[in-house]
Amino acid sequence: MFDAIHSFDVILVGAGIVGAACARELADSGLKVAVCHDSDTVGAGATAAGMGHIAVMDDSDAQFALTNYSQSLWWELAGTLPPEAEFAGCGSLWVAADDEEMAEVHRKSEYYSARGVAVDVLDSGGVAKAEPNLRRGLAGGLRLPADAVSYAPAVARKLLTGIQLLRGRVVSATSDGIEFASGESYFAGAVVLATGADLPRLAPELPVRPRKGHLLITDRYPGYLNHQIIELGYLKSAHSEDADSVAFNVQPRVTGQLLIGSSRQLGVDHADIDHAILRRMLARAVEYMPGLASLNGIRAWTGFRASTPDNLPLIGLRPGHRSLYVASGHEGLGISTSLGTAKLLADAMLGRPSAIPREPYDPSRSFNHHA
Repeated sequence: MFDAIHSFDVILVGAGIVGAACARELADSGLKVAVCHDSDTVGAGATAAGMGHIAVMDDSDAQFALTNYSQSLWWELAGTLPPEAEFAGCGSLWVAADDEEMAEVHRKSEYYSARGVAVDVLDSGGVAKAEPNLRRGLAGGLRLPADAVSYAPAVARKLLTGIQLLRGRVVSATSDGIEFASGESYFAGAVVLATGADLPRLAPELPVRPRKGHLLITDRYPGYLNHQIIELGYLKSAHSEDADSVAFNVQPRVTGQLLIGSSRQLGVDHADIDHAILRRMLARAVEYMPGLASLNGIRAWTGFRASTPDNLPLIGLRPGHRSLYVASGHEGLGISTSLGTAKLLADAMLGRPSAIPREPYDPSRSFNHHA
């Protein structure tokens, strides 16, 4: 039985950036909120494993709408963040290796510009000037100056200030509350599953699969890198259904360190570093930025992102349930889309209109045509 003495308006399961953002939005809406987590620290899962890129993406209109909306919320939040959040508006630079990828630069430029997002198209010389450590001979690139980066675990801690944390492993979540492995239970008027790649454990019918990724961080090299840089080939590899893929992706940190990615693996359930994948990932990075080979890498790690068949998150009521909601399936965009997700979820729970349509992210949508 759920303990009515220990009751809340909403209990969120998951204390990553998505769960923290949802908790903050619901608490700011006047609800009594608690957040469950089973790690030693807040934001210890995919939130700590990710790059912290706050980007506007255009793989689909729905992805653009959510990332663009969420990025505007990030910029509103930025001024309130503590220094340890390491928020930096470094912008993104998508680099094109050849004429085919340069055609994609122009397509993306037209797409973004038509929707009010500032972009700069750079030729080969412009890319070399913007990032002198890139290899020469790249065809060009697309710069998105409003993109940013942040250290998301620190943001999650900030968002959860004043919100009650319940420590333990949740083994059951219903419309009425949650139960921990210890047997302790809590009643709630509503429950939100914001458990990332762990969602199938509590909601096995939802189409979320863990996708493993590797990252490496270097020693401090201030001024070595100006933008988050991504190869346009990333778009093909990031959504590949092959067993694994790598792509060049490097990010400057406020500390002067460089964060190097990225890899994607499906069907892998262990967190061990795959040294063959790591070597491939770093070799790809050196192809684009040869000087990286001489820098000192100090730590590598892995994480699991929650992927869905259509590359869009699940935000809303769990199908077939009342008052049991889901905020998961963000894959590599959980940090980018966390604040927008929180707004959409709270709007759905409180019956408020939303700034963008919620339907594309509804967990009840059909995935048949993506099979």
